[in-house]
Amino acid sequence: MIARDDVVVTGLGLVTPAGVGADTTWTGLMSGTPTAAHDDELADAPVTFSCRVPDTPLSAAVGPAMAWRADRFILFALAAAREAVTDARLAPSQWDGTRVGVVIGSGGSSHDTTLRTAGLISQGRHRALSPTCVTRSQPNMPAGFVAMEFGATGPTFGITTACASGATALGMAAMLIRSGECDVVIAGGTDSARNAMGASTFWRMGALSTRNDDPAGASRPFDADRDGFVLGEGAGILVLERADHARARGALTHAALTGFGSTGDAHHPSAPHPEAEGATRALQRALAQAGLQPSDIDHVNAHGTSTPYNDSTEAAALRRVFGNCPPVTAVKSLIGHAIGGAGAIEAACCVLSLRHQYVPPTANLDRLGTDIDLDIVAKVPRQCRMKAVATTSFGFGGQNAALIFQEA
Repeated sequence: MIARDDVVVTGLGLVTPAGVGADTTWTGLMSGTPTAAHDDELADAPVTFSCRVPDTPLSAAVGPAMAWRADRFILFALAAAREAVTDARLAPSQWDGTRVGVVIGSGGSSHDTTLRTAGLISQGRHRALSPTCVTRSQPNMPAGFVAMEFGATGPTFGITTACASGATALGMAAMLIRSGECDVVIAGGTDSARNAMGASTFWRMGALSTRNDDPAGASRPFDADRDGFVLGEGAGILVLERADHARARGALTHAALTGFGSTGDAHHPSAPHPEAEGATRALQRALAQAGLQPSDIDHVNAHGTSTPYNDSTEAAALRRVFGNCPPVTAVKSLIGHAIGGAGAIEAACCVLSLRHQYVPPTANLDRLGTDIDLDIVAKVPRQCRMKAVATTSFGFGGQNAALIFQEA
């Protein structure tokens, strides 16, 4: 039973390499077909492939007037937010904008603009710089543009916790609703790291797969032969709403966001805690907030980056919390790693799993790593009876987040 002050999901929007739109993305994920391919923009980088959001449907979703005003990660957020607000059947012209918040996570400033401006500055061409350089690239601007789009004049935040940003944003949005500050929050995450800067710097630190000869087979979460993640991009946006507010307007509720846990490792700039201490506590806190036992969770949508150490550490955390872990999937095998957008995309996938009662597959799992003692849903979708699902997100700096969604 959902209480009056619980937080429910009334709208959902997705922009991913599997498609623009929640239904299109879900169909792509259920096909089990990886989207990684050679990327002309990375032709001179050490890693030459990525998972890219298709340009034509993205342009159709945001309109031609926005392209010159904002970088891709903002366009992703706008397209996903429009879908989510429409799905929620909300009419911004009729709501009290002071009670509507926006919280959107991103891994950092957009490198699209950074790279272009750096080149012009190095040539002394300062007059050639666009006056939109700052407003089109800063990490708070997806939230800013979405707030302007919908007249949301409540709290508006840009959240940056590296690869946990999207999940953290959703958790913080739920806190705004539970505190009484907002009735509705448009929340999620967005990012694009598939550019020369991302491909070069992540490669240099040894985080990327280097399978230039086999892009589709490169992202291999929990596989014995995993060698790094694949650059991706995209956005996931949810409309979160106080349950009694949604009920009063007769809204359809997709799920309830009942648990959020956030912790810090305080251990290392990029490596997770070796005993998965922070990841474990994040899951335990999310379960406690939801009032659930580990045995109540029917499915875990894992962070599953496909890096050797991170997958091993996450598997240890899941075993520690759940013992006999429920079915696990890692959708980064299909759509790559969207950095600050990843946690929100995966949260949206949890909501869709509850709706459809299917777990999307993990691609490229040919041989389970000897350090992975989990039930991974591999190759093909699995039908499961699910009432509660969990998702995990872990970021550089030891920033961890876990979310729990339940049937509404």
